[in-house]
Amino acid sequence: MPEFLAELIGTMILIILGGGVVAGVVLKKSKAEGTGWVLITIGWGLGVTMGVYAVGQFTGAHINPAVTLGFAAAGEFPWAKVPMYISAQLIGALIGAVIVFFNYLPHWKETEDKVAKRDVYCTTPAIRSQFSNLVSEMIGTFVLLMGLMFIGANDFTEGLNPLIVGLLIVAIGMSLGGTTGYAINPARDLGPRIAHALLPIPEKGRSDWGYSWIPVVGPILGGIYGALFYNAMFLGEFSVLFWTLSAVVVFIFIGAAATELRKEDTSEKNFS
Repeated sequence: MPEFLAELIGTMILIILGGGVVAGVVLKKSKAEGTGWVLITIGWGLGVTMGVYAVGQFTGAHINPAVTLGFAAAGEFPWAKVPMYISAQLIGALIGAVIVFFNYLPHWKETEDKVAKRDVYCTTPAIRSQFSNLVSEMIGTFVLLMGLMFIGANDFTEGLNPLIVGLLIVAIGMSLGGTTGYAINPARDLGPRIAHALLPIPEKGRSDWGYSWIPVVGPILGGIYGALFYNAMFLGEFSVLFWTLSAVVVFIFIGAAATELRKEDTSEKNFS
């Protein structure tokens, strides 16, 4: 199977199962309605597992631009293939999102909540605070790339590796995903967000493009830094890019903390 097609299909499977479980939980009159966050994290984890099982033998099943860029930055993947992989991932995510729309056709008009409909396709922060939301996406994807390096998920000689990767996704979702919905994958958020904007979903509301850069930039920064951090701390490979990105990460973290502390000070003054 050509690598482009493999990454497309793997990402499509991820979104069909991941977006599908969110739809089942949030759309009205679904038999899974209201079953909650635990089911969603398990569904996404299994979606990743199935995507990896499907195409891991052909591409290593990145199915995530942050993984592709992280591996490339760490010297584990050729930069020349990066545009092709990311293009395939975005297209696969878009197609997967369209399939979810068709699977739940009668349920869209039964659901009045516009945000719930959008949540089937893309992430929405629990508390909207751009610096903090960016930090959450960075941390989640940092843990993802570190975890992939730990378990050797880019080597599919062991049949259990895809399952372990899926469990990693579940763990990230349960532990860190409550803040932003844990995109940790630019294609997973951007492709379906485009689908949400284009599809004739009844009373769907806006696609929230003002927030859309966070689940793209955050995972890219966190993913690249996670891979470089692994190389530096575990392999002793300290690069200029590692130190540069370390400074950027520290700046963003301090900025996020300062922003939230200013909000707290303002709130206290208003009540005094």
